[in-house]
Amino acid sequence: MLDHSSNPTSVLAQYNAMVTRGDLDVDPVQVEVAKRLDALTAKLVERKPDEKKGLLGRLFGKGKDDQDFVKGLYVWGSVGRGKTMLMDLFYDLSPEPKKRRLHFHEFMEEIHDRVFMVRKQVSAGTIKDRDPIIPIAEEIAKDTRLLCFDEFTVTDIADAMLLGRLFSKLFEAGVVLVCTSNVVPDELYKDGLNRDHILPFLRSLNERVDVLHLDAPTDYRLEKLSGSDTYLTPIAPDSLHRMEKLWDSMTYGLQCHLVELENKGRKIPVSRTCSAIAWFTFQELCCTPLGPSDYLRITHAFNTVFLEDVPVMDKARRNEAKRFINLIDTLYDNHVHLVIQAEAQPQNLYVASSGTEAFEFDRTASRLIEMRSREYVLGESNT
Repeated sequence: MLDHSSNPTSVLAQYNAMVTRGDLDVDPVQVEVAKRLDALTAKLVERKPDEKKGLLGRLFGKGKDDQDFVKGLYVWGSVGRGKTMLMDLFYDLSPEPKKRRLHFHEFMEEIHDRVFMVRKQVSAGTIKDRDPIIPIAEEIAKDTRLLCFDEFTVTDIADAMLLGRLFSKLFEAGVVLVCTSNVVPDELYKDGLNRDHILPFLRSLNERVDVLHLDAPTDYRLEKLSGSDTYLTPIAPDSLHRMEKLWDSMTYGLQCHLVELENKGRKIPVSRTCSAIAWFTFQELCCTPLGPSDYLRITHAFNTVFLEDVPVMDKARRNEAKRFINLIDTLYDNHVHLVIQAEAQPQNLYVASSGTEAFEFDRTASRLIEMRSREYVLGESNT
């Protein structure tokens, strides 16, 4: 039996409550992560930033205070072990007013956009020519003390080149990092092109965070999905109720967020998201001008997608059908899990005897059938 925390707003207390409700089975490794997150919350409250020193002083100052920083936490392990769930609990409960939580891929896109804008201002002569990372770090540190990332990874040389310079300034300014990842820090960008460019950042990262391996033996997300019907039909209160019940089970009743993903200047609305799971409507994803790159952006942010209210389509809705085809192809190719509420079974979702969409939808129907199988959910299918 777990020791109940005396603080009702702690991560551990919330975790214990979830165990008591039957939402979770107690996991000693998850308990340890919860305790470490609560300890970090206490340190952030106890050690306020030196406001007298000012942002620029913290950003560029050197001296004995450099060693007096709050260490963040880097939690790594396989998918479905509860990393994101615990970080979301920590973030929601944190009293730190200057906090921000986002997917790492989203953060790096934002940084590249900011670099572009600074260079544009330099070219226009509105600001002095300088390293664009400096004003970007200043802006982030001004509004953020606690920075939480989900799915920390480095797969791109452009990201690798930016990381060291950016985070050296953020760390100097007192920004505290909490993140989840599938790999230990020293294996980020492993075997990547010009990996030596990222090594100083990795050394700095290891100094600024405590690394914790969440090596729970069970993929809890797949356990819930593999035992549930993930293709719900028809569109009716009962199927929506079953969909909501599965959502609650997979998100453990945690607070959901309304967010917008950005991709090439477009906004992708997300009705609800929690613990790397997203809820969309057919209207949001297939009745607005989104394309394959937008759907790929979704796969980078979420490992499971709930899709509500998919109607039967015909030639009059061929544009929506085409987007739906692209969406399913992208989710399937990237092995994203799908929970769907639809008006009809896959083979009856598109009613037309001719046309490109009718031919392509045969493949879509086949993929929808496979995506609801236990083999696909557990990663055993041939994708």
